[in-house]
Amino acid sequence: MTLTAPTLPALSTDLPPVERRAAIPGGFAAAGGVAGIKASGRPDLALVATLPGPGGGRARAAAAAVFTPNAFAAAPVRLSRAHLAATDPAGDGRFGWATGIISTSGCANAATGAAGDADQAIVAEILAAALGTTEDETLLLSTGIIGTRLPLDIVRAGVAAVAPMLAPSDDGLAAAAEALRTTDSVAKAATTTLTLPDEDGLAVRSVRVTGIAKGVGMIHPRMATMLSIVLTDATVDPATLHGLLRPATARTWDQLSVDGDTSTNDTVFLLASGAAGAPTAAAGPGRGSEVGRGGEAGGSRPPRQQSAD
Repeated sequence: MTLTAPTLPALSTDLPPVERRAAIPGGFAAAGGVAGIKASGRPDLALVATLPGPGGGRARAAAAAVFTPNAFAAAPVRLSRAHLAATDPAGDGRFGWATGIISTSGCANAATGAAGDADQAIVAEILAAALGTTEDETLLLSTGIIGTRLPLDIVRAGVAAVAPMLAPSDDGLAAAAEALRTTDSVAKAATTTLTLPDEDGLAVRSVRVTGIAKGVGMIHPRMATMLSIVLTDATVDPATLHGLLRPATARTWDQLSVDGDTSTNDTVFLLASGAAGAPTAAAGPGRGSEVGRGGEAGGSRPPRQQSAD
């Protein structure tokens, strides 16, 4: 029997240059540290959050996601979908709004049933309380051992310790990239910078796109085993953001295969803060196309780093 699949456009070679570093885009803060989930004592808890807006609360970022196609998606995948759907029902769990992301490494919270779902909801409560935001504006990642429950007391203490370290700095994002790791030998990060024209066409604004990721095992086409957070300070609405993310994912992470396993937790989040002050990037030619090129450039390097690890 011959299997056929849709032909994807080739990965563009006309992409902006990329640096292998975690340079944080405007509008975001990040941190990473040791909670104690991993028995090794290595960093295992990463946080990314938006900065407070003029009213004091954290500004919402447009958010888009691509999740594992695995039929047994883990609790953090299901809850993140639900949160995106709650903040923008039109997205049906593919896009919405967010103010914070948490990643716990060492326990995947997969194949844990209703108890695992309840545990994940508590993690969302813990993160929302620490950030001063609402639970449905949180997104969640977990990676590690399948079939074990999250140690909630350890997660709670870890968030309490790491949240005060949130900083709008490259070091903060690099620490988050380090905390994403499980069996990775190195952290994965990539940054690119774009220039987008203002409405009058006379001036340009600098926009940054940065991605961090983890994953070296259970790598198979349609997402590989990986978690990734891509951030930009461009202004993009959630639906357009997903329209940029989905084809970029198909041409990057979806192409990896190492051991033929598709994970229960695979997730890519793309958040846009709008902090660069550039005009809104719409779908199609122009600013939207440029942001898409930047997202693909920044997003294509972590998968390559994964395949090399």
